[in-house]
Amino acid sequence: MSTFPPGFLWGAATSAYQVEGAVAEDGRAPSIWDTFTAERGSDSGEVACDHYHRWPADADIMADLGMNAYRFSLAWPRIVPGGTGAVNPAGLAHYDRMIDGLLERGITPVPTLYHWDLPQALQDRGGWTSRATVDAFAAYAEVCLDAFGDRIGTWLTVNEPWVVSVLGYRLGLHAPGERDLRTSVLVAHHLLLAHGRAMERIRERRPQARAGIPLSLFPTYPLTGADTEAAWGSDGYTNRWFLDPVLRGAYPEDTAVLFERLVGPPEWVHDGDLKVIGIRPDLVGVNYYTRRRIAAAPQDGLPWRVMRAEEGVPVTESGWEDVPDAFEDLLVRLHRDYDVPLLITENGGVWNAEPDADGRVRDTGRIHALHRHLRALSRAMDSGARVLGYLHWSLMDNLEWAEGYEQRFGLVHVDRATQTRRVKDSARYYARVIAAGEVVEPGTEGP
Repeated sequence: MSTFPPGFLWGAATSAYQVEGAVAEDGRAPSIWDTFTAERGSDSGEVACDHYHRWPADADIMADLGMNAYRFSLAWPRIVPGGTGAVNPAGLAHYDRMIDGLLERGITPVPTLYHWDLPQALQDRGGWTSRATVDAFAAYAEVCLDAFGDRIGTWLTVNEPWVVSVLGYRLGLHAPGERDLRTSVLVAHHLLLAHGRAMERIRERRPQARAGIPLSLFPTYPLTGADTEAAWGSDGYTNRWFLDPVLRGAYPEDTAVLFERLVGPPEWVHDGDLKVIGIRPDLVGVNYYTRRRIAAAPQDGLPWRVMRAEEGVPVTESGWEDVPDAFEDLLVRLHRDYDVPLLITENGGVWNAEPDADGRVRDTGRIHALHRHLRALSRAMDSGARVLGYLHWSLMDNLEWAEGYEQRFGLVHVDRATQTRRVKDSARYYARVIAAGEVVEPGTEGP
């Protein structure tokens, strides 16, 4: 099959801190990312893509390209600045206008409740190490559901809990910059519990809506036959630790044994937690970028080692292996092992093409990667994977978190100095796919 079904969602994705800017406008309070970037002296989201003010023009670009869906995130510190308590009317009004504007253009809004911008006020009281933050998230979800739920048919809960817990709490690379495995495991549980509590609220308040969690998923392969057990262990660490509780109501036993050996008994798991986490979602959001190749050699306290890119395998300009076959493997595996509808909530890569003298952005690498990944998606659907849509990461070049503004993931080029938008050749290719409803061959893309 190369033709996609009627009702398939075609679009792109962003997150609030990466694109909005306006961090001190209209009642928004600081998030942990404002604090983290200030402490590091690194690129911040203070201005970002100025999407807060420029969203109508950005929505026009999406409509012109034929997109019928836009995944964005609601900024918790803009809606409930203190994390709990008073709701900010200006924050609600902003998203009211944007949601209405998207619908007027024929674009389905797909909001994410949490994409990493925890209010700093909650971090000051323990952040995701505290169950009180889970309660605060449930209350914040209620505010969003009551305010916007009459127009939203698809909700996403907590983006990439693996990235938050590992990069933010074990490796210290993301906000809040902590480095402790035990804390990382505790935080992962609280993030999953927050997802479950949000699912409870969605079922209560908006029972007709579909909802799920977007997970960062890594197809994992052994380097050699001798590394098979290590690869399965790594899969538990990155994939099954999140898939199993959400879709099976229990943590994978092998990974639970490993974590208990490394960090002690999980006293943070309370009676009833896994029932809440295991509320069956309507979909799982798949965020796929690359694979992991694993060797049975200890690294950073874990009994496996993640290998560098394999010689001869194409890579993106950030050095990630560009492996569409692994994308197909992942989708087929999710269908086989979990039998759940899927929404591709992120897929893309870094290609840093700049405008030519004529202003054209010829990002050929992204075009060919997009073509190959859409072919892989089509093959997976032929094999039975139930995929609801494809949302490319990202709509536009933006703040790539701790990496700053140097890595360009966007279909639309953004000039940081002028905020000028330029539709890249990859976006024009994507528009041809959307118009055809099938994977078309790359050609001479251009205006």
